[in-house]
Amino acid sequence: MTKPAIAAHLHPQHATYEQVRDAVVRAEQAGVDRVYNWDHFYPLYGDPDGSHFEAWTMLASWAEVTTTVEIGCLVSCNSYRNPNLLADMARTVDNISDGRLILGIGSGWFERDYTEYGYEFGSAGWRLDNLSEALPVIQERLTKLNPAPRRSIPLLIGGGGVKKTLQYTAKYADMWHYWWNPQDSSDWEFKNTVLREWCEKVNRDESEISRSVGIDYAEIDDFGPVFEKLQQSAESGNPIHEITLGTSGPEYPLDAIETFVTWRNSL
Repeated sequence: MTKPAIAAHLHPQHATYEQVRDAVVRAEQAGVDRVYNWDHFYPLYGDPDGSHFEAWTMLASWAEVTTTVEIGCLVSCNSYRNPNLLADMARTVDNISDGRLILGIGSGWFERDYTEYGYEFGSAGWRLDNLSEALPVIQERLTKLNPAPRRSIPLLIGGGGVKKTLQYTAKYADMWHYWWNPQDSSDWEFKNTVLREWCEKVNRDESEISRSVGIDYAEIDDFGPVFEKLQQSAESGNPIHEITLGTSGPEYPLDAIETFVTWRNSL
């Protein structure tokens, strides 16, 4: 079994920035491969008006306080920034981090962000169409910037829409992120099959796209069966290349993440 990357998803909510910064440093020390935040303006759970921080300015700080982990948003909302600007921001953070940025992007969904900050919410289809228009603009701008990114920045697309999101993933992405339920992985397996079909339609080698999954581990008492499921998935031809585990402030507990790192290292 190929060793999957382990990622910590630090939700930038209900914490001081000092606590967020401490969490990303602790996650790197724990041996994770990647650390993500998310791109929202308000907490997604808990007190809806609790403390919260903006994603991309945070990533610039993470680029300075870490040395080995890859960093990024899981995921950036396409609606919040001009695509040329987003490409420039990504290039800048990639240079600050010496080539450790992952550019995660999605079409957006959290209506409060839109209404409070004055963005047009529109329909899900309209937001996805906007994403389709933005992706080639981002790619083109990345080729024009001086200085250039330190590497070809990996593009991660999050979501599971079978008509548009997975089509865009097949065309543009290096990574695909979706939720994986260890108790019932049938939905992920179906979406993975659809992605393969889209790759065939657009003449893309599907092995070029790594699979990243988020796992909701809050109600899992025994990780043994989860590890067995991951092994079975790899043996069945559906390998998972990255496992992402979320944690929130103010404490940012990393116990489960450390358990996954230990398991991964044992492979």
